Amino acid sequence: MHEISGWRRLLLWPFGLLLKLWGRSLRFDASPDDVRAYMKKDVPVAIVLWHNRLFLAAEIVRRYRQGRPAYALVSASQDGAWLTAFFSLAGMRTVRGSSSRLGREAATALVEMLKAGYDVGITPDGPRGPLYALKPGSIIVARRTRAPLLLVGAEFESTWQLRSWDRFCIPRPFSRVRMRCEVIMSDQLTDRDAAAALIQERLLALNPDRKSPEQAPAAP
Repeated sequence: MHEISGWRRLLLWPFGLLLKLWGRSLRFDASPDDVRAYMKKDVPVAIVLWHNRLFLAAEIVRRYRQGRPAYALVSASQDGAWLTAFFSLAGMRTVRGSSSRLGREAATALVEMLKAGYDVGITPDGPRGPLYALKPGSIIVARRTRAPLLLVGAEFESTWQLRSWDRFCIPRPFSRVRMRCEVIMSDQLTDRDAAAALIQERLLALNPDRKSPEQAPAAP
């Protein structure tokens, strides 16, 4: 298990501070129904968002999920070590394991966190895509724990998009983000294939891109 410590961790501190300040500058718009869905706290939940919306994850937890720590899955690799250190500086916690195709190791780690009373985060098209293609394995965790899914929606007023496989979205500072949220209860996940199709459909509806990934301008 790779770890980042010492001077290497100190190098990340300014970036963690920048991420916090940047996130706080964003203006979130959400309807009362969306806010109620985001703030569902009677039981631990699995927060589900497309990989290119990950920039918003820490701010979603800070604004809507206060009082219940959230854990994201990060690989045990060296790259995962840097990401873990960065997330910790941004106020998020991680579990380490193989994230490819949300395999057995990853699912077990997230199930343990949910059973311990913590929220977890899932990117159903991560870590390598294809973009907006939900992997059926991403609902295994919710099916095993009967935890509700919080489907995250975010439409950006102004954003940069990277030239990565997911066209990662970086909202411009002080810009407006239209936030949406939909709760999927465990009884809607009984049929795995039907549940996967439902979640794919709803996530696409909740996250309308102003332009297709091929047309969107890339960040310099």
